[in-house]
Amino acid sequence: MQISDKYAVQMRGIVKTFGSLRALDHVDLDVRKGTIHALLGENGAGKSTLMNILYGLYQADGGEIYRNGKRVRIKGPNDAIRLGIGMVHQHFMLVENFTVTENVILGREVTNSLGVLDMKRAREDVRRIVEKYGFQVDLDAKIEDISVGMQQRVEILKALYRGVDVLILDEPTAVLTPQETNDLIGIMRNLAAGGKTIILITHKLKEIKQSSDACTIIRRGKLIDTVNPQTVDEETLAAKMVGHPVRLVVEKTPAQPKDAVFEIDRLSVRDKRGLPAVKDLSLKIHRGEIFGIAGVDGNGQNELVEAITCLARAESGTIKINGEEIQNTTPQNVIRHKISTIPSDRQRHGLVLDFSCEQNTILEKYRSGPFSRRGVLQNDKIAAYAEKLIREYDVRPSTCALQPARSLSGGNQQKLIIAREISNEPDLLIAVQPTRGL
Repeated sequence: MQISDKYAVQMRGIVKTFGSLRALDHVDLDVRKGTIHALLGENGAGKSTLMNILYGLYQADGGEIYRNGKRVRIKGPNDAIRLGIGMVHQHFMLVENFTVTENVILGREVTNSLGVLDMKRAREDVRRIVEKYGFQVDLDAKIEDISVGMQQRVEILKALYRGVDVLILDEPTAVLTPQETNDLIGIMRNLAAGGKTIILITHKLKEIKQSSDACTIIRRGKLIDTVNPQTVDEETLAAKMVGHPVRLVVEKTPAQPKDAVFEIDRLSVRDKRGLPAVKDLSLKIHRGEIFGIAGVDGNGQNELVEAITCLARAESGTIKINGEEIQNTTPQNVIRHKISTIPSDRQRHGLVLDFSCEQNTILEKYRSGPFSRRGVLQNDKIAAYAEKLIREYDVRPSTCALQPARSLSGGNQQKLIIAREISNEPDLLIAVQPTRGL
């Protein structure tokens, strides 16, 4: 396809390597102005890497980038923003005790003739953007008091306030409720109708069909195809994504629960502000049972998990595993009682990002055999164990054992956590938003 100013962004022959891994292998991308363009691929396919290059977070080892038909060089995010390109990441970058307006203008503050912050004018500028694109957001609310879906809108507002015309959304619906997802699709359509261009990084086939005008599929660092998602079915998209036919319906055999393994009786927990978050909750979970807890984010789920794992104190009530009370003890005691946890925020609570993948596999048992002998780590045993988990759980790249965990894609970071926690053979596995990014 020729280089043309009909396209907001064109990328040609993009190559990126990390050590011996070729993450992107001569990838092309053409994104028309005023459209929603999906990037589809498995975990580690190279989607986020390609967009991190477009946003200036990574530098390509080869290839060219064109903006409105003109070749550009993007050495960092400031260059991208000057070219009208913004990005909303999976993990938000907001100041929790600032208001929505304060977060939106942070770094781009409006001042009066005396050089003093003009908050009234700034708020009015933000309000105009909110009204233009149909956002539902309280500009005076603090970030710590609003839902995840609302925080995401704040991130989008931050980019729009900086005047971007191309908005990259990285897995934007990963932690949203169905209603919040529908709201976001409505916002994307409004932005596209207003002349903005959206690049949507996702794995979710239904959302691509609902929202996108075009879809580019990347598999293991290579461009596979660009299609109109309205003319292909989900099975075809899935097959192009993974390289073989995929069954989208999984048959689940009925559970046959046994004896009760975990019990909560009249549990109450307060949040970090001292307000009631869990009130007089009782439940019983049986061995062999998958027990679901549903609800909009921010309604006590995190406090419940923190109380079970002894990261927060229970105000009243009991928590028992195999008949033994564990509330208000220690996280180490919880692990000893064979409770494993897949946390909601993998980067803050699931991994030590600067540790190698190998080191992250033994975070909870580095002091025990066979990984330690007389206080000395047994590196050969650790390496063999990590390689086994990486292979069995298909963590990519397969050679990542000695790489820092932060070098993995979000989905492969999640796989690494799942591998570690399940390999502990727990009696109870707590999984908080476990499919985030998968």
